[in-house]
Amino acid sequence: MISEPSRHCTVELQALPSRIGQVRRIISAQLRYWHLDPLIDQAALGVTELLTNVHRHAQPDKSCTVEIELLLDRLTVSVHDHDPRLPTVNEADSFATSGRGLALIAAVSESWGVRPSGLSGKAVWFTLPAPCDTSTLPPLPVYGSMTDGPFGAVRTDPVEAAANPARSAVVG
Repeated sequence: MISEPSRHCTVELQALPSRIGQVRRIISAQLRYWHLDPLIDQAALGVTELLTNVHRHAQPDKSCTVEIELLLDRLTVSVHDHDPRLPTVNEADSFATSGRGLALIAAVSESWGVRPSGLSGKAVWFTLPAPCDTSTLPPLPVYGSMTDGPFGAVRTDPVEAAANPARSAVVG
């Protein structure tokens, strides 16, 4: 039995340069929502490096899945693609402009690795230690037919509804 449920987020995409920034923003927003702000820079750097590797090296296509999961005191970030070839850490010379992605991930993460995924694909992952106070995160809401949902009870009293008008906001 797991004493605390995991928190999980998955994004499917084509690893194109125009999408990498979007995924960084999604990962950052999700980590802020989980109150893991101290991990944003490391996670964003790591996912950028992994997506860049998919863009540059993956065959036959650039489709992939990014997953982040917080389980107890560890955040795991992984990128799954359809290329069975396993990556290697290169020693780039001091003037090289590329080739340091996995070395960067090794430097900023607690651990990292690669695992084959079926007959055609792999997952490259890294872990980051979560701050100590993540065990006190508020529980994620669960909505069902027996709850009021995320917005509270529906108002039926017209006087109360007039006193508290509906509001909306658009997040940019």
